[in-house]
Amino acid sequence: MRRLAPLLGVAFVLAGCGGEQTVLPTAKDVVGTIPTTTQAAAPAGNAQAGATLFKSNGCGGCHVFTPAKTKGNVGPDLDKLPQYAKQANRGPLTDFVRESIADPATYVQPGYQNVMPNFGQTLSAKQISDLVAYLTKG
Repeated sequence: MRRLAPLLGVAFVLAGCGGEQTVLPTAKDVVGTIPTTTQAAAPAGNAQAGATLFKSNGCGGCHVFTPAKTKGNVGPDLDKLPQYAKQANRGPLTDFVRESIADPATYVQPGYQNVMPNFGQTLSAKQISDLVAYLTKG
């Protein structure tokens, strides 16, 4: 019997492995709430307020933007934002523009240097939404 004891122990261990299949217990009921990681929605933007911010922050000194009648040549041509958003593959146009203002180092349009100030540190979420509304003609 002493010789069988180690073999029986190995047999029980192998039997408990379940072969090559993993079995997980499933809960019948969930108690409490399931945590989520959703971001707060960006505030609605006002294009007219965005036009004022565009001028007061000197954006036209670096960017071409026909609605503002600016002809800057240091930064990307803002009339081509839909094209740049598609090239960047960073989501919808409004998300791309918001990210480009709040954290311009995240994506730099090929052919340009990363010299844009990080307005995410100086502008409020509402102000950024205003600029996004203006730049996307919303």
